[in-house]
Amino acid sequence: MKNKITTAILSLSSLLCSAQTDLSAEADSAEVVAIDTVRTNDRYTRIILYSNHTWEYWDLGRPQINEEDFKDHWSSDVTHAYNDVPLADLPDEIDLLLADSIHNYCAPITGIVRSRFAFRKKREHKGTDIPLTIGDPVKAAFDGKVRVVKSPKQSGGYGNLVVIRHSNGLETYYGHLQKHNVEVDDIVKAGDVIGYGGNTGRSTGPHLHFEVRYQSHPFDPERIINFETGELRDSIFILKKHYFNIYSHYGQTDEESIDASKRKIHTVRSGDTLGGIAAKYGTTVNNICKLNGITSKKTLRIGQRLIVR
Repeated sequence: MKNKITTAILSLSSLLCSAQTDLSAEADSAEVVAIDTVRTNDRYTRIILYSNHTWEYWDLGRPQINEEDFKDHWSSDVTHAYNDVPLADLPDEIDLLLADSIHNYCAPITGIVRSRFAFRKKREHKGTDIPLTIGDPVKAAFDGKVRVVKSPKQSGGYGNLVVIRHSNGLETYYGHLQKHNVEVDDIVKAGDVIGYGGNTGRSTGPHLHFEVRYQSHPFDPERIINFETGELRDSIFILKKHYFNIYSHYGQTDEESIDASKRKIHTVRSGDTLGGIAAKYGTTVNNICKLNGITSKKTLRIGQRLIVR
């Protein structure tokens, strides 16, 4: 460890050790208190300086990370590393340990959710948006290892982006950051500040875009985190295959989620009418209107997506 301390720290520690031999008997009997801490090259080690000119290392608690958990599909260049793994190959249910006495958790940020995991306008919004003030610290949700750090030009809409992989196979995404505070391959602990809130990339205002993915397949982050309170909903999470659908979200029963994941979607084209769409999918205009919250007099727009059943 000592060989990682900077030359300045070594010089300081040598000076303190030399000064210690000159302490008077009165100083030796005085109460010894910590007066300062000094960073080292190790994120989880500090040096404590005491009032009697002595010092010692302070272990902040290194996350218990098994490097073997991070070799599969590890890439710092590809944002979604498991793009070659189809949803059909995933099991129907996956038991995930989120937190216990060894595995830590911290809310990345708390606040009212502004935009949820859902279909938004003409694109799928695959995460949760929480408003913030530019410069607010954004924290790692769980212990893990940084896989991706990308700039707005590299991230494809995420702005400044950090992706962290966790031992249970989950990855968390932190988008639209003003700047990042970590680098690729850094080991991080839940609660470490990994960046600062911003408004970069495809963003309509300062907020954190937070995603949770399993083998690159996203599901609703609100299934595991209550962002208003910052609390983890449970320490163990059963991830079900039907959760990986943009219409499946927290608050639904399993039956509702399964039905939502089986929805048929029609993208409106030139010349389409509600009657024609209903006939094509073997349903009724009334049913389409009910599913989409519209009336039969609604003017259809080219590119509009309609749930047909």
